Amino acid sequence: MIHYPDAILRLITSFSTLPGIGRKTAERLALHLLHAPDHEAAALAADIIELKTSVRICAICFALSDQEKCRICADPSRDKGLICVVENPTDMAAIEKSKAFLGCYHVLGGALSPIDGIGPDDIRLAELFGRADPGLVHEIIIATRTNVEGEATAAYILDRLKSRNITITRIASGVPMGGDLQYVDPLTMQKAMEKRYGC
Repeated sequence: MIHYPDAILRLITSFSTLPGIGRKTAERLALHLLHAPDHEAAALAADIIELKTSVRICAICFALSDQEKCRICADPSRDKGLICVVENPTDMAAIEKSKAFLGCYHVLGGALSPIDGIGPDDIRLAELFGRADPGLVHEIIIATRTNVEGEATAAYILDRLKSRNITITRIASGVPMGGDLQYVDPLTMQKAMEKRYGC
């Protein structure tokens, strides 16, 4: 690749830092952009800049948003007393694609993992416990992943909330053990939400 100009080499290096993009794919993308119309390359650059300047975290559920409240928290038709706890925004998106859930969310921003040094203060558990007011919330669905970290997080949440007068349920069948919610198809996700069970 030494035969490429420095600008192309820098772009290839930048692309190859993205998840799932190796050097060959990065090279194809860089060369595509080189030969693309100027307006296409400019639009891509502008979209990246807008992404970095306009996307923020929802003040209520910590999902991605371009306003103080995300679209789901701002939607008056959503059941504010039904909160689904997920690890990250991609898990939330997977549930939304199923169209099986009409409540709101709480995005933890990760899962408990003592081996990686991630404890209760490192994810948004305190904020969840603050939202868990029995006068406002009637059910909390724990939709953390079914791996060791996700199960540990679910157990911790259940232990902290079991004394409150709130129904606590766990996402049920359909999601494979060790599977990531972002890769579950919409029908499987729908069945998992319908068949959730009490903890």
